[in-house]
Amino acid sequence: MTKPDDLICVGAIAGAFGVRGEVRLKSYTADPEAIEDYNPLITEDGSQSFEVGILHQIKNGLSVRLTSVSTKEQADALKGVKLYVPRDRLPSLPDDEFYHTDLIGLEVVDTGGTKLGEIKSVLNHGAGDLLEIHGPGLKSSVLLPFTLEAVPTVDLDRGRVIADPPDGLFPE
Repeated sequence: MTKPDDLICVGAIAGAFGVRGEVRLKSYTADPEAIEDYNPLITEDGSQSFEVGILHQIKNGLSVRLTSVSTKEQADALKGVKLYVPRDRLPSLPDDEFYHTDLIGLEVVDTGGTKLGEIKSVLNHGAGDLLEIHGPGLKSSVLLPFTLEAVPTVDLDRGRVIADPPDGLFPE
């Protein structure tokens, strides 16, 4: 049995697309169409498994056919369902690349060891990845650029990242 920690989310069903059971799929893989290479995809609880067949690209996603989904009603019922693959089916990454799921929840400390918070999410609005940091003493989230300059060390074994944030980003 695969533990939830061993699963990586590679996509999410955004709802029905058409009347024959096709769904709109948001792919979280680096190449959106590569999601098909990881078949079969499973739900987080492992209760359902789907083979994904890409029909075509559409705005904000892909139009896909899922095995065992043949009606608009079945497709609508899957809206919001996230699809996963076991970690061991994904390619290993170079030393300077990370799966977002591995970063979420890590403690963030500055170069002096002071805790700044922890990573809530990894965002990308087109200009590079940003780490959304939450923590004590922060009135709102802080968005830290995920660059080698701002985050020189990611230590997955110790569950933390060392940050050298630009001046003024975090309160003194």
